[in-house]
Amino acid sequence: MTKSIEALLKDTEFDPSLVERIGHRKYKLPIAIVEPDPSWPEHFARAKARIESALGDTAVSIDHVGSTSVPGLPAKAVIDIDLTVQDVNDEASYVSALGKAGFDFMLREPHWHGHRFFCDYEPVSTNLHVWGPGSPEAERHKIFTNWLRRNEDDRKLYAEVKRESAELSVEKGEGLQGYNDRKQDVIREILKRAFKDLGYV
Repeated sequence: MTKSIEALLKDTEFDPSLVERIGHRKYKLPIAIVEPDPSWPEHFARAKARIESALGDTAVSIDHVGSTSVPGLPAKAVIDIDLTVQDVNDEASYVSALGKAGFDFMLREPHWHGHRFFCDYEPVSTNLHVWGPGSPEAERHKIFTNWLRRNEDDRKLYAEVKRESAELSVEKGEGLQGYNDRKQDVIREILKRAFKDLGYV
């Protein structure tokens, strides 16, 4: 097994003590799962154009990931974007430019593949995840969403888990991290099937 595949298969446990907080959201996002909205791809396309205009060649790739990128999948009304830049540690090459384009710098996680996180609010909430080239986590996102797009059973399973997790998190007064934690076992279960299909396990 190559090191790149080993990195893809490795699950990471979230450790809040390792997060370097830069800013805070302007308002709390509701934990609410809504029916698929045909406008989600359009919102991504507009955000992508803004990022491309702001960063030019610094942007290596810009991908729509997460549930709003999967046709027919209920989701929180938040567009998730993976942005790969030439050097994620060279913040001077993208942080200010993204800020001018409307994306607020929220946090950095150097231990987690150099992850940086930004958000925007209008016209629809957007989560922007910034990675360096070859990030295993960005590749996991692509594998997961591509699998859901073509596997109806797992798409239905994930939709059910999302709704249940959202209901429980709201009932218990949890934040988004609680909601995300509740989904992890099923996400990993689905990823294993996707990895097996690719011949990685």
